[in-house]
Amino acid sequence: MSTATGHGHAAGQLSVETTVVSAGRPERAADSAVNPPIVLTSTFLGTRATRDGDRVYGRYSNPTWDPFEEALGALESAELPALVFSSGLAAVIAAMSLIPAGGTLVMPRHSYQGSLLLAAGDARDGRINVRTVDIADTAEVIAALDGAAMLWLESPTNPMLEVAELAVLADAAHQAGALVVVDNTFSTPLVTRPLELGADVVVHSVTKYLSGHSDVILGATVTSDPELRARLLTYRSLHGAVGGPFEVWLALRGLRTLALRVQRSMESAMDLAARLASHPGVEAVRYPGLPQDPGHARAAAQMDGFGSIVCIEVAGGAEAADAVTEKVGLWLPATSLGGVESLIERRRRQPSEPVSVPENLLRLSVGIENVEDLWRDLDQALPR
Repeated sequence: MSTATGHGHAAGQLSVETTVVSAGRPERAADSAVNPPIVLTSTFLGTRATRDGDRVYGRYSNPTWDPFEEALGALESAELPALVFSSGLAAVIAAMSLIPAGGTLVMPRHSYQGSLLLAAGDARDGRINVRTVDIADTAEVIAALDGAAMLWLESPTNPMLEVAELAVLADAAHQAGALVVVDNTFSTPLVTRPLELGADVVVHSVTKYLSGHSDVILGATVTSDPELRARLLTYRSLHGAVGGPFEVWLALRGLRTLALRVQRSMESAMDLAARLASHPGVEAVRYPGLPQDPGHARAAAQMDGFGSIVCIEVAGGAEAADAVTEKVGLWLPATSLGGVESLIERRRRQPSEPVSVPENLLRLSVGIENVEDLWRDLDQALPR
C-alpha cells in the first residue's frame, strides 16, 4: 500500500490510508458531529440575484455531496474537489462530452463495456470518430494519437488486465494536443493516482471499490483544471446526472474503509492468482502481480500494488467456465466488482463484450473473505 512518499505523493502529506478516514470531516467545534449529515432537500432559500457558489437548487448542489467530493479529490491528489455523478456511466458520458464535435477519441479495445458502447454510439451518430488500440502497445497508441482530441485510458483494462504506460502515453497525448482521461475504477487512488502521472481527468465508478458494498450506483470525475471542472459541472447540472444525498452519504461511509478493504483483497488476489497459475483446470491466469504477467514490470513501476481483479481462462471452453459459476457456493455469480463480497462472471455472457475477450474467461473480483475459504470453493468448482 502507498504512503506519503509512494509514487509521487509529496513528503509531508497524509498517506492515502489516513486520507480515506480523515478527509471530508465536519469542522471541529464543541459538540459538533464527527460525520457530515444527510441533507434531504430539493431547493434552497434565496432572495438576491444568484452568484457562483450559491446552492439555489438540488440539481446544482447539495451539502451532502461536498465531503465526498473533497475526500475523493484529496485521494486523487487533485487541486479541486471531485464531482459526483448519478452513475459511473454518467461520469463517463460527461468526460466524453469534452471531445469536440467531429473530434477523434483513442481508447483501448478492451475497456469498460459501457464506455465502448457509448463511444461506438457517438461514432455511429457522427458526433466523434473512434480509434481502438491495444493499450499495452505503446508505439501503436502513440501512432494513433495523430489528430486525436482525447486519449482514454484504463490500466489495468477491463477485463483483460493489460497495463498501459500511463506517464509516457499522457505525455505523448499532450504533445499531440489531446486531453487524457483515465478510468481509475479498477485501481482506485490507493493503487494508482493518474493525475500524478499526467492525466487531465480521472473517472470512477463509485459503485465499485470506493463505496465498496454493492449497494449504491454512483460515479465521479476528478480534475485539477478549473476550466475542465467547470465544463463537467455544467454538464452534470444541465443533464441532471446527480446522485441522491443518501447514496452519496453511503459512499462516503464506505470510503472510510477503502484502505483496509483494498489491502485485504489485493493480498488475497495475489495468493489466489499464484495458486490458479498451477491449477490443472486453468489454461491461463491474468494478473499483473504475477512475475510472468506481460504487464508486471509496468505495474510494479507505476502502481502501489496490483489490484484485486484476477482473470482466468478455464480449460474446456465456455461451457466449462459457465459450470464453474454454477458450482461455486461462496463466490457470487454476478456482474460488477469491488464489493466486500467476491464475485465471479464469464464476461462473454454479455453479448456486447468484445469478441477478442476469450469465451472461457472468468473475471474474479476478490473480496475480503478468508482466502482459504475462497480457494476451497473455487478449487472444487474448477475442472480437473
